[in-house]
Amino acid sequence: MSLISWEQNIPLMQTGYHHEMLAKVEQLRQEQTIYPPQEKIFNALIRTPFDQVRAVILGQDPYHGAGQAHGLSFSVLAGVKTPPSLRNIFKEIADDIHGDPTAVRENTNLTDWADQGVLLLNTYLTVLEGKAGSHRKLGWSNLTSQVIEEVSRANENIVFMLWGKPAQKNKSLIQQPENHLILEAVHPSPLSAYRGFFGCKHFSQANDYLIANGRPPIKWA
Repeated sequence: MSLISWEQNIPLMQTGYHHEMLAKVEQLRQEQTIYPPQEKIFNALIRTPFDQVRAVILGQDPYHGAGQAHGLSFSVLAGVKTPPSLRNIFKEIADDIHGDPTAVRENTNLTDWADQGVLLLNTYLTVLEGKAGSHRKLGWSNLTSQVIEEVSRANENIVFMLWGKPAQKNKSLIQQPENHLILEAVHPSPLSAYRGFFGCKHFSQANDYLIANGRPPIKWA
């Protein structure tokens, strides 16, 4: 797996912008603790090639605790305590897909989603330890905005899941929105999940839409 499909389709990557960003982060690591590890920064793009994207789940920035972030939005590796937002995502899937609130997924590593075409993209791809949003101005959004634009321009029938106001600000980046399904809800954080994330049924809506357009459903559970 590689970044080749993205480098062929994202103008900024064709100019080497992503390599410049990697070098900038590597320099910052000399004096700071930054997540995720350097080799996992582009994990979302590596796991889900450009022409295989079926759904996009947009996060804000990586988890900022030790051992949590591995380059996929909302995902943590096995053995890491389940973050509250991810726990709520699993609760909604259990109720929405299974109709059984007790059938909660246990595997916190969402690589299986990425391998099925779910682009688990954060707006900012790195973060300082313990400081959420600390790399907002580093330059990542230039690249991730273009990823959203080009994916939506070049493909049809993609499901965009925008949870919370920061994610929803990216709605305007989606090209030809009439050719895609855009699902919006509050963030799955415990602070807001009960105000509309629970019961949103985004996961079954996504699969219904994909099936209706001749694409295989995603095995969320």
